[in-house]
Amino acid sequence: MTAVFIVNSGSSSIKYQLIDVETETSLLSGLIERIGDGGPADHTAAMTEVLATLDGHDVGAVGHRVVHGGSRFAEATLITPEVIAEIEQVSALAPLHNPANLLGIHAAMAALPDVAHVAVFDTAFHQSMPPDAYTYALPVDLAAKYGIRRYGFHGTSHKYVSERTAAFLGRPLSSLRTIVLHLGNGASVTAVDGGRSVDTSMGLTPLQGLVMGTRTGDIDPAVLVHLHREAGLSFDELDDLLNKRSGLLGLTGTGDMRDVQEAAANGSEAALAALAVWRHRIRGYIGAYIATLGGVDAIVFTAGIGENNALLRRRSLAGLEFLGIEIDDDRNELSSRAERRISPDGAGVEVLVIPTNEELEIARQTVALLG
Repeated sequence: MTAVFIVNSGSSSIKYQLIDVETETSLLSGLIERIGDGGPADHTAAMTEVLATLDGHDVGAVGHRVVHGGSRFAEATLITPEVIAEIEQVSALAPLHNPANLLGIHAAMAALPDVAHVAVFDTAFHQSMPPDAYTYALPVDLAAKYGIRRYGFHGTSHKYVSERTAAFLGRPLSSLRTIVLHLGNGASVTAVDGGRSVDTSMGLTPLQGLVMGTRTGDIDPAVLVHLHREAGLSFDELDDLLNKRSGLLGLTGTGDMRDVQEAAANGSEAALAALAVWRHRIRGYIGAYIATLGGVDAIVFTAGIGENNALLRRRSLAGLEFLGIEIDDDRNELSSRAERRISPDGAGVEVLVIPTNEELEIARQTVALLG
């Protein structure tokens, strides 16, 4: 096998990358958008366009990102008709993601029928969580019938970053207690103990946890009942409210953190309040996960905000010095795409910035499965 073709298929886009398995470098990458909306007619036509860019490259396997694997998939899995059927069965838990992932799978398998296709699940890394972390306090028969539990997401990112943390520090992965902060438009926190996810902020769906660009994160479930009864909102309207019209967007009118920060710098009270809520939620999870882990060796920032926003990194950890968590301002302000330490020498807790690479992680898991 010389290269793995990575496919991340959304409802109206296909993001792709070809990775050399020997050097772990990207040979090419791209994004096709507006599928079915003024662009290619459908995912099959879009995949044909994608494959035209592969001319001259030997594709040994295809790795597909699949958002939700339910409780069934704890590792990368060779795609068969039976696996496709099981992905379809859990699509109700990720209706915006899994059906789109399946469109990409069908299109790629039709276009490249002679190579192995592998599904790599966002939820798989979190299947190591113990029952006390993933169980909701619902009647057990009801929860079992409808698959209601915490699943967690961004698993490929959390796995990649926790392993790179151990390599950066030159310490065995098995010895590290790490809190990974995947902060982007979608955001999640994971407590990683010895390389295993033991708790994570997202739940049954990617809605739970931190304040995100357009998602509420944690909220009292009774709010939904109240809005249904008092405001007359339907369940579809509530779903739209929580996922698409809340978070930073609901608090400020924009879901883009850059715009929120600019507004805050110009004195917007709404933007300042939103940043305080965003920060408060992160600190709450850090404290909870330090308790879960019995201490912490490293706190790691990754993803778009985590990798690039020095001010928000500093504000996220401000006031935690009593726990041995500190940031060196000069290191933190340094603009770099490299893996780096931003805590001072001798700090009780290592604070790092580790750029994520979910496509490479998918390629690695694909190669590992196929041997």
